[in-house]
Amino acid sequence: MRPTTPLVLLAAAIVAAGTLTACGSGSEGDKNTVKVAFPKDTNNKVTVRDDYVELVARQFEKAHSGKKVKIIPIQASENDYYAKIQQMMRSPKTAPDVVYEDTFLINSDIKAGLLRPLDSYLRGWADWEQFQQNAKDAAKGQDGRTYGVPDGTDTRGLWFNKKIFAKAGLPAQWRPRTWDEVLDAARTIKEKVPGVIPLNVFTGKGAGEAAVMQGFEMLLYGTGRDPLYDPATKKWVTGSKGFKDSLTFIDTVYSEKLGPELSDALSPNIQTNVVTELLPSGKLAIDLDGSWLGQQWQPTGGKPWPEWSTTLGQAPFPTQRGTAPGRVSLSGGWTWSVPAKAQQPDLAWELIKTLQSKTNAVEWCVRGAQIAVRRDVAADPKYLKSIPGIKFFTDLVSISRYRPALPEYPKVSASIGEAMEAVTAGDSSPAEAAGDYDRQLPSLVGDQVVARP
Repeated sequence: MRPTTPLVLLAAAIVAAGTLTACGSGSEGDKNTVKVAFPKDTNNKVTVRDDYVELVARQFEKAHSGKKVKIIPIQASENDYYAKIQQMMRSPKTAPDVVYEDTFLINSDIKAGLLRPLDSYLRGWADWEQFQQNAKDAAKGQDGRTYGVPDGTDTRGLWFNKKIFAKAGLPAQWRPRTWDEVLDAARTIKEKVPGVIPLNVFTGKGAGEAAVMQGFEMLLYGTGRDPLYDPATKKWVTGSKGFKDSLTFIDTVYSEKLGPELSDALSPNIQTNVVTELLPSGKLAIDLDGSWLGQQWQPTGGKPWPEWSTTLGQAPFPTQRGTAPGRVSLSGGWTWSVPAKAQQPDLAWELIKTLQSKTNAVEWCVRGAQIAVRRDVAADPKYLKSIPGIKFFTDLVSISRYRPALPEYPKVSASIGEAMEAVTAGDSSPAEAAGDYDRQLPSLVGDQVVARP
């Protein structure tokens, strides 16, 4: 396993990947078979992505006579999925031809020699002009070449239960302006509506990048400009008050018992539990989460919930003290990429084009509750009417930030997750955990650090 990211240390915990062959079968040496690997939801009832890939596979096989698509759904937690595909891509015997790649891992996987640049293919694909530039940039390596075709993006904000808010005497059109107002609402719910969890903020190592990105970094990016990485100096920020303040917010949530029970909060299953149990059952009042949740509550989702659009409201997550722009969102996304050791790269490219045709891109955004990255998709009436709340989350794109697309980021992310867990579990104070992070950071990024108060 490659040493460039600590996520590979999770390989021993990987859930064995299941293999499903659509419309035929093929082995790794079959020149007429293209293999595609992607994450399967840990909840077996959720088949949104599986069904979409199978739909595209049938289209592809019909349009390419004699060709077969071998589908490899990998059922694992988020971190274990990352480790599994990295392991698979290291050998031509196991490498898929197309892989679903999280944009935050692209540069570290490029550095490890695991991905193939797609520029020679993209130059002849007219549809590439439809993709928004920030989505294209998220799929670029530091060498300026492109290593994936994005299939959507996402934004983040606060989901809240309006029925619980009414019982607590809180407004149905809730718009907190500061962190303190978020915490005050959670405290009010704890006092006036016993038996429900006031506030969920993902934390710790179990939730992996979900905790770091939509928990910690949603806080950190509301504390000041470039709080994690300074692009002007090309160095990682250390010693910042914003880092400690963000950990203090996490500490407040869990020390005041405003969040889920500790064992649940630190479980790898917390994301699934929130969306399929806690929110639909009315056991959670406020959830700091992503734009995609609605896909689970559609008739084809893992937890059909017809009342969700009238039960839940959405609010932007505020900056720490309400300073401009007053709202915080982070965006991520995934790409369809071709491993460097793929045996059928040309066929893989044809499959990617099918996955991201305009018609299929609309279909995936609708099914997967994705925020469109193609301009023609974003203007499509089917997309605009696809799911309640789509306009709210699409409007956040204008202020949304992206994680540093650098090879060192996965290691930095893992270190942040450790700091969060230490604070959440009560093993370290926010200042102690921040100090541990500051001491570790230089070794993770090759001493490319800059101190900032």
